[in-house]
Amino acid sequence: MLKKKIKENIIETSLFLCAIFSIFITVSIVIVLSYESFGFFKKIPIIEFLTGTEWTPLFAEPKFGILPLVTGTLLITFIALLVALPVGLITAVYLSEYAPHKFRETVKPMLELLEAVPTVVYGYFALLFLTPILQKIIPDLAGFNALSPGIIIGIMIIPYVSSVSEDAMRAVPMHIREGSYAMGATKFQTAFKVIIPAAFSGIAAAFIMGISRAIGETMVVAIAAGMMPNFTANPFEPIQTLTAYIVQVSLGDVPHGTIEYQTIFAAGITLFFMTLILNIIGYWLKKRIRELY
Repeated sequence: MLKKKIKENIIETSLFLCAIFSIFITVSIVIVLSYESFGFFKKIPIIEFLTGTEWTPLFAEPKFGILPLVTGTLLITFIALLVALPVGLITAVYLSEYAPHKFRETVKPMLELLEAVPTVVYGYFALLFLTPILQKIIPDLAGFNALSPGIIIGIMIIPYVSSVSEDAMRAVPMHIREGSYAMGATKFQTAFKVIIPAAFSGIAAAFIMGISRAIGETMVVAIAAGMMPNFTANPFEPIQTLTAYIVQVSLGDVPHGTIEYQTIFAAGITLFFMTLILNIIGYWLKKRIRELY
């Protein structure tokens, strides 16, 4: 009994330390971003930062309006979600409710292999393969644009959405399905009117994971989107995202402590709050749907 108690205490302490370490990392990230951003906002008014439509901090006459990077990030994310959410959810419904067991066990690991492909490969695939195809369909499409990397990022996050959503649907108890069939519902009606609402908590988590992954993607947009901070909602034009700008400055020769260097932390904390807001919205929607069903 004593040995069991000691083992139990060791496991409990280890789990507690892991939880505390995770919280410590999160708090440390917020502190670093806030500290460096504070130096930036002492020189640049926050109103100018949030409402300005020109972002040229590395030019001779610098402008510090973050809106071009924010709109670029949201545009890429929106295009990616138009691809990933419906395709991922329909794939999850098929694998969970329609596919034979052997087929599901074969296809699901193959689908998840998409996660292992380096994002640099996806970036060059968008630039050298997808963009020329889209230019044949849309003659006005620029060589660097938001549409091509948005579609590719959508394909990238399909495994996140489909895998987590399928796991959530498979976790719905079988008696719920049987009750639906007993009431005369078809398999399609059961899947979309019973199983999806019952598994919405897990599906919402999959959607939030996909959105966060799309917002945080760097290399695809850095390679294929053009690295031009245009304040536009036109997917046919080149744009720049928050993450791509951070990479651009981090790899350059910008001296530490300068306002140009501090812009990456201002962009970073903006990205942090965008992700936080989306997670709060996702949590609210999840709670709201639970109340409805």
